[in-house]
Amino acid sequence: MNKPQPPESITHLMQRVDAIAGLTLGELAQQYQFKSPEHLLREKGWPGQLLEYVLGASAGSKPVPDFEHLGIELKSLPIDYQGRPLETTYVSVVPLTGLTGATWENSTVRKKLNHVLWLPVLAERDIQPVNRTIGHGFLWQPTEQQNALLKRDWEEQIELIALGRVEEISGHLGQVMQIRPKAANSRVTTDAIGPNGKLIKTLPRGFYLKTNFTQDILYNQFKA
Repeated sequence: MNKPQPPESITHLMQRVDAIAGLTLGELAQQYQFKSPEHLLREKGWPGQLLEYVLGASAGSKPVPDFEHLGIELKSLPIDYQGRPLETTYVSVVPLTGLTGATWENSTVRKKLNHVLWLPVLAERDIQPVNRTIGHGFLWQPTEQQNALLKRDWEEQIELIALGRVEEISGHLGQVMQIRPKAANSRVTTDAIGPNGKLIKTLPRGFYLKTNFTQDILYNQFKA
């Protein structure tokens, strides 16, 4: 089967989303001749790559929403048997330099979270990756309250980075969004603003949505 083209409209995208609900990742991969790993230790990103491929996401690694022309970001969300998120959700790389003039309004995080297609996947640890089931995807935009929480977490942590205090940031900070190291290993480093304003080397960081936040999104979507 040929690589799917980007969807022409939100309606077109949601038709694709509805068509894959209830399938396992393995069934979907087979349908599209998409290579499946035996386990995810080395291929943790495989479910997301498969779903991006099938739904026609086009952004790749650019700092823009996955469906760039629709302004929609795709986020697969591993959930347990009770429908609760199993892990935090990666949003984007954290800028560690060049923060002059940076605002929440022009941040990559805000662009990515402005309109999200959430795709729950039943992904309990005891289920083989290929047997994990795709749930019902849905579109979400942050409410005023959610946007305010995200903005506050972003501003508080970006301010610490701008003040050269990046090493003080841990996953405990942020009510709904945290900053954590994002690197394959500790040898990968990048420039950051140091305590005296000079550049230091540190681990790359990523913004992650905490599970309490994604749990609320799921609850509000699926409450009876």
